[in-house]
Amino acid sequence: MKNKMFQDMTRRDFLSASGAMALGSLAPLSLAQDAKPKNILATSTKGMVTSPHELATKAGLDVLKSGGNAIEAAIAIASCLNVTYPHFSGFGGDAFMIISDRNGKVRTLSGIGQAPQILPQYSGSIPVRGPGSMLTTAANVDTLGKAFDISNKELAGRKSWAELLKPAIGYARNGFPVSPSERFWMDFRLKELADMPAIANHFMVNGKVPEVGELYKQPQLADTLEMLAVRGYRDFYDGKLAERIAKGLKDAGSPLTASDLAKTQARIEPPLRVAYRGGELLANQPPTQGITTLEIMGILDRFDLKKIPEGSADYYHVVVEAVKRAFIDRNQYVADPEFVHVPSTTMLSKYNLDKWAGRIKMDQALAWPHVFKNGDTVYIGATDNQGNSVSMLQTVYFDWGSGVMAGDTGILWHNRGASFSLKPGHQNVLQPGKRPFHTLNPGMYMKNDKPQILYGTQGADGQPQTLAAILTRMIDYGMDPATALSRPRFLLGKTFSDTRDTLKLEKDAGEQVFQELARRGHEMSVIPAQSPLAGHPGAIMINQKTGTFTGAHDPRSDGRALGV
Repeated sequence: MKNKMFQDMTRRDFLSASGAMALGSLAPLSLAQDAKPKNILATSTKGMVTSPHELATKAGLDVLKSGGNAIEAAIAIASCLNVTYPHFSGFGGDAFMIISDRNGKVRTLSGIGQAPQILPQYSGSIPVRGPGSMLTTAANVDTLGKAFDISNKELAGRKSWAELLKPAIGYARNGFPVSPSERFWMDFRLKELADMPAIANHFMVNGKVPEVGELYKQPQLADTLEMLAVRGYRDFYDGKLAERIAKGLKDAGSPLTASDLAKTQARIEPPLRVAYRGGELLANQPPTQGITTLEIMGILDRFDLKKIPEGSADYYHVVVEAVKRAFIDRNQYVADPEFVHVPSTTMLSKYNLDKWAGRIKMDQALAWPHVFKNGDTVYIGATDNQGNSVSMLQTVYFDWGSGVMAGDTGILWHNRGASFSLKPGHQNVLQPGKRPFHTLNPGMYMKNDKPQILYGTQGADGQPQTLAAILTRMIDYGMDPATALSRPRFLLGKTFSDTRDTLKLEKDAGEQVFQELARRGHEMSVIPAQSPLAGHPGAIMINQKTGTFTGAHDPRSDGRALGV
């Protein structure tokens, strides 16, 4: 690949990554192509929080400052994001947590809504928008509620449920400034709003996309949250609020019923674990792809990355090739373990990890024609000075979810059911009461039974890929979170704006890296430096010896980490 070829590819692929966004721009979500990332590192000795929206992060910080614990801070942050980041997060979606207490006891919460007991009849495929995509219940609220119960019963929680929802209620009632991210995604979907009238009616102002910084209010959602604050979290599923939600779903044309809502429960489960560099990486159980991130890292544990220069062609090659092998297993096995056998122990076994590592050829790329899975989400990290930590993700699946509100509740319902398959015999085939495959996988890195890194990211298929990059940079190369999150990243496969199964790499990885990866057989695409395609991770590092916290949220996002 000559220099001119690299320049031509840069222009072509920049247009591919941004030209589809004709009504928007990469600028609101990313820095200029050759700009240096902003300084995003936070430090503290008393606790830390991080999220993709500064107002939400501040709500969590206020909880810690007033004596609350990490779970309480995470609930406050999550609730605020469901108001201030409505395109990626909502009470009508799903959520996941990994919680470690001061004694090193770890558990996961997997809040995944299930399919209805009475399935609709689909011809061809499941719709990705509209009432037909409102195919699973929403377990976000039950996840927050069960975490709240753990906080109260086991961690001496000081905050009431209503107190933790108060900041979110305030932003819904009194308004909040529209974020660059929300403006970007509203612009991006503008041509589709005819098919998503709820988005146009509820999130546009006088028929126009709101400007960044313009005050926006959600009075219906404020009323709903006040009701939830007074009546408790299960009211969402089997109380007065549930009756309103069920009516709204029925009127919209969703197959979900009040009975389906009442059956919704977040699962409290032990985490999956894999050894890495003298510690353990933790993830939620299937049907999440947490096992995929662990498999990638388990494969990479077979390589001495310290002998491979970070940012070199060798570095990107070995990480990408590990991703490919883990995705092959994921696409074959991962689904709801209550309906199909998921061989988690085998997938994370020494034999399997050795096998896949042994098949990686450092001079040759494995061809990659596999299916890309969509989805958007938000990452929340919180740790307190008592030794409690939370790593969390929540989502409405596609940006703006189903595009349909649940009646007059102000709750935008997700479209996670669209990830089911209609193919008979497929491990993720649609069945009554089944939970769909989930891309979300927050993580935690433990050493000596104590959390050392909290991490997670937005990005569907990109999540395990982004996590592999930031984890190797923090663990193997000793980078702080801000540096690790700022370094060039890749995305293998299709994206929302580029249907080619290429390896997309940020331009600042350098021309020589592109040339060498192409020589090894990778089909390369250039995306701008600090591109939103590369995910929006957050991370908090905990130094157990010094009691110091360092954290950051991706410079490609609107987010921020804050220390007490």
